[in-house]
Amino acid sequence: MEAYMLIGATFLPFLIFGYPAGLLISKIGYKRTMASAFAMFAIAFGVFILSAEAKSFVIFLLASFICGAANTFLQAAINPYVTILGPTESAAKRISIMGMINKLAWPVSPLFIALFASNGGSVGLEDLSKPFLVIIGLFVILGIVALISPLPEVKAAGEDNDAADSEVSSYANSKSSVFQFPHLVLGAIAIFFYVGSETIVLGTLIDYAQELSLTHPESYSWITPISISIGYILGIILIPKYLSQTKALQICSFVALLGTTLVVVLPGIYSIYSVGIMALGCSLMWPAFWPLALMDLGKYTKQGSSLLTMGLIGGAVITVLFGLIKDISDIRYAYSICFISFIYILFYAFKGHKLR
Repeated sequence: MEAYMLIGATFLPFLIFGYPAGLLISKIGYKRTMASAFAMFAIAFGVFILSAEAKSFVIFLLASFICGAANTFLQAAINPYVTILGPTESAAKRISIMGMINKLAWPVSPLFIALFASNGGSVGLEDLSKPFLVIIGLFVILGIVALISPLPEVKAAGEDNDAADSEVSSYANSKSSVFQFPHLVLGAIAIFFYVGSETIVLGTLIDYAQELSLTHPESYSWITPISISIGYILGIILIPKYLSQTKALQICSFVALLGTTLVVVLPGIYSIYSVGIMALGCSLMWPAFWPLALMDLGKYTKQGSSLLTMGLIGGAVITVLFGLIKDISDIRYAYSICFISFIYILFYAFKGHKLR
């Protein structure tokens, strides 16, 4: 029950604050919204310190909720900003650079905490104050950098109804609601399935190794973040010169489906390495979704970003379903829930993103 409460506290903010995030971006712009998100992260880690001192799970849930809200505002601002910042056809390349840094930070976090809070080889709640204070300071610095950076406050094509963007403006202005863009709505659903499946791929590997009775199950935790990072590196090198964003999404969908099949049918050690193939397939999905789904939205771009961000609630729904299947069946068969996700993403890669 506590695990489900934590999942809810972490992912529900995407659904609750997705629309308000778009309104805030419209009012103060992308850069100030990013700065606000970093400030919220700093507050969240301050609450984490309070929860450790009080040893209160309720306060810990509150801190997780604030973290989720901060992440909502950050995702709603930074992904469209990076998409719009340069040529649309190379947006996946820019998002891949951000994603690689993010995934490589996974193994750094526990090492950082252990370095600052080493206590005879173990780390307890009472040891988190010092590293978390450092993290709070880093978020404050990031917020200041976001505010004073020379990066421009950008707008999407057609957002200002410029004559040069008249075709985009005309298409967007013919709509009365953000829900009238099929490729956007289908893209939000694709993100829903993707985030749920990626959360499973990244978060269940040690449990799977334990289920398979493999020695030192924690030693397998590197497989998925490294696999995803390899995919990001390939995206940075190949997109858009050798590979379009659409083609990258199509290839990754097939790779993810292959990996899911191998996880279910292969025995033992081969099965757990196949989760790495699933991770490789996931790698360029997120970078491709944003430019494909935000294309041609014109004045609805910021609202579209909010809708896509709300799709991150899939991280809660899909993972809970995975847990339920795992409880009544074998964990290996629980991975088959990802078939549904990747088949839908395959549809979006070939057909859904084209619908107007």
